[in-house]
Amino acid sequence: MHTKEELCEKIKAVFPEIGTCGIDLKVDYDKQNKAWVVDLKKDQHELKTFLEDSEAQQCMDGKQCVSLGLQIGQLRKNIEQL
Repeated sequence: MHTKEELCEKIKAVFPEIGTCGIDLKVDYDKQNKAWVVDLKKDQHELKTFLEDSEAQQCMDGKQCVSLGLQIGQLRKNIEQL
């Protein structure tokens, strides 16, 4: 399993327009749900999504970030509409 810092940096590498790790983008592992929580903030708006271990691993391995991309894109769209 990768660290939250590694996953955050990978997300920023794929989506550089998102923001700064730890400020606009936070990544933490939720042991209860056994999934990564991707927390995206802009101003007073905040949205979260879960990323399963297998999806996070595929993205980190450079194989596939499609599901993450769709989720991040949807989060950004929702924030922009608020």
